[in-house]
Amino acid sequence: MLGRRPRAYKAVVATLAACAALVCGRADAACTLIDEMREFAGADTQREDERRLALASAELAKELERRGMGPGPGDVARCWVQKVSNLILNINLEVRSAAGATRYRGSVDIRGNTDEAWLRGVHRLAENLDEQRRAPR
Repeated sequence: MLGRRPRAYKAVVATLAACAALVCGRADAACTLIDEMREFAGADTQREDERRLALASAELAKELERRGMGPGPGDVARCWVQKVSNLILNINLEVRSAAGATRYRGSVDIRGNTDEAWLRGVHRLAENLDEQRRAPR
């Protein structure tokens, strides 16, 4: 059990660092990757993750704009992808107004680490957020 603690601490530190960076983010901020195993991945895998992160960020921005949900001036957008493994990933988005009120937030789990899986997750996230926005309160 003691052998697993350093790994857990690394995960917590990585998560806190990513969240701290996102708090200072702008509405057009790209998604951040949280992957505690990244340091052990090869250079090709790291490049693929970065490429997919850029692809997902651009697609999410496009989907939100298309749905009339793009973050406005002064809004703070927080987007992060948590890579649990090559099979399980989680895409998260939170947008807050300049006053700190949550405009919308959502999360989706995806299975698979391919362009298709990441894009499918982004589309599902945008769809879910749009449904939440349209739902009667």
